[in-house]
Amino acid sequence: MIASPQNWGAACDGFAARRRSLNAPRAHHFRGSLGRFATGVAIVTFDGATKRHGITVNSFTSVSMDPPLVLVSIARSTKAHDELAGRPFTVNILGAEQRSLAMHFAGRPTNEPTWLEGTTAPRLANVLAFFECTPWAAYDGGDHTLYLGEVQDFNYRKGDALAYANSTFTTIPENQLGMEDLL
Repeated sequence: MIASPQNWGAACDGFAARRRSLNAPRAHHFRGSLGRFATGVAIVTFDGATKRHGITVNSFTSVSMDPPLVLVSIARSTKAHDELAGRPFTVNILGAEQRSLAMHFAGRPTNEPTWLEGTTAPRLANVLAFFECTPWAAYDGGDHTLYLGEVQDFNYRKGDALAYANSTFTTIPENQLGMEDLL
């Protein structure tokens, strides 16, 4: 049956409802498929309008070497999402022993972490690596915002990395020298 202009809206609404209901299992499967990709675990920290924030993320990547740019993907549903816009931030890469820190900033608070005053934005103590950034750009990413930051300061230490895959934390061992020693 073809919808007439008079009942086109109702037909579209019905189609959209069926599409959503059919897509729920597919969306769940899509999420599970993405979860097979192992990622590092990081915490984005920044000073908001009234308080300091941290958001656990696993969507972080380098974008450019010149200028040095990195990207983090922040869910729009995150409480601090709107406060991050236009603010300097630090991406803190976690070591394997910092699982409780990841959980703390994922909404399961434990002991208050040790904060350090960075030159650009606040950061966390004893992380595996950090990248202090000034805002470069922000892009619509559906239910996320893609924040690009220009790296102003960075450093790292030796140690195993905390990773996330298949809905669980795991460890990526540091068993060889990094690329920087080859350049």
